[in-house]
Amino acid sequence: MPGRLLLIAYCLSLIASSMIAHLRGRILQKSPDHVIVEAAGVGYQVAITVSTFSDLPGEGAETQLYIHTHVREDTLALYGFLRSGEKQLFERLISVSGIGPKLAMTALSGMAADSLIAALRGNDLTALTRIPGVGKKTAERMVLELRDKLQSFAPSAAIPAVSQMDEDVVSALVNLGYQRPAAEQALKRAVSVVAKGASFEQLFRQAMLVLQK
Repeated sequence: MPGRLLLIAYCLSLIASSMIAHLRGRILQKSPDHVIVEAAGVGYQVAITVSTFSDLPGEGAETQLYIHTHVREDTLALYGFLRSGEKQLFERLISVSGIGPKLAMTALSGMAADSLIAALRGNDLTALTRIPGVGKKTAERMVLELRDKLQSFAPSAAIPAVSQMDEDVVSALVNLGYQRPAAEQALKRAVSVVAKGASFEQLFRQAMLVLQK
């Protein structure tokens, strides 16, 4: 039995390290603590923070998330963030002894990332102990282990929401043989040129012009 669990954990770690770092797809369901994103016909349940929930578009819309895949024994759990900086802060938090993913998500839901960083840098134990599940000893350990690692750290901007039309334009360009990064950049430039409320055809033609230059 232990050998089987080790094999499962090894297989899950291979999947995690090689596949799941970023997820783009359609929101099937969302709640304050998780979202189900459909990508390539598969529904992924992803744990999220309250701030990510607030910034996500509605069900049925396209979104993309930075993913931290947590593998432990026979469990594989996904944690998603709209901001790469928030994901990095989450990973710093779980590096602290005694702080697991659940408590790290609680911390990021209980305080804005900027406020949490300020509390850690400023040794503000009062603010940190307001987080459910964080006592004085845990707060002191967080400050001790992270304070010097956050001097130049700041959460980055959220990934902008992707509309269905935008995704359709990118997909059409990819189907014509263009690389996806180039297609996405062309779309951004096209959006800045065409009038607000432009049709799919107008966006597509303008993106094509950008790519042909």
